[in-house]
Amino acid sequence: KVYDIPELGRQSRGRAIVNLLELEDGEKICAVLNVREFSEGQYLIFATARGQVCKQALSLYGNVRRKGIKAIGIAEGDNLVDVKLTNGQQDIILATRKGMAIRFHETTVRPMNRDTSGVRGIELNKGDEVIGLETPRPVSTLLTVCERGYGKRSAIDDYRLTHRACKGVINIKTSERNGLVVAVKEVVDNEELIVITCEGRAIRLKVSD
Repeated sequence: KVYDIPELGRQSRGRAIVNLLELEDGEKICAVLNVREFSEGQYLIFATARGQVCKQALSLYGNVRRKGIKAIGIAEGDNLVDVKLTNGQQDIILATRKGMAIRFHETTVRPMNRDTSGVRGIELNKGDEVIGLETPRPVSTLLTVCERGYGKRSAIDDYRLTHRACKGVINIKTSERNGLVVAVKEVVDNEELIVITCEGRAIRLKVSD
């Protein structure tokens, strides 16, 4: 429950997650979702660094033990990147560290049981990996941020709708000036954005800017 998490100030160091969840050695948190009801007709989309995607009914997680339950099977050398909540009829965008992106409809991924490895979502170039998963809203744009602080917004229609397991299109040039991609986020004009560095410095700005 959210009320089990203490509310603290901006500069506080927070509370260790092991006080709330029983994690195994070497296990790390990579995604957080807020859910009110585990109702039918909602799904979780999982994405891994090697381009696998897995779709599962949210209702499979209605009764999770404190220690957790096995969600998906992760191949050796792979890791989970992100998880999104969907209504079963949304587009999926996968973005890679070297500036590629693919957009396909989630109906091309059939619902699966827990503890399965999923299916191929994107064909990766050598040395590339998935760093972002988004399920854009109809009026949103895709914000891409690179490691040297540069970024841009692009219309969702710029990413042609294709079938999963393709290479996708060039999202942004990962030049020496830009660096590699660190994050993608679907945003709308009336929202605000907080960008945070690895050393904990943050800037807040309007998406429309």
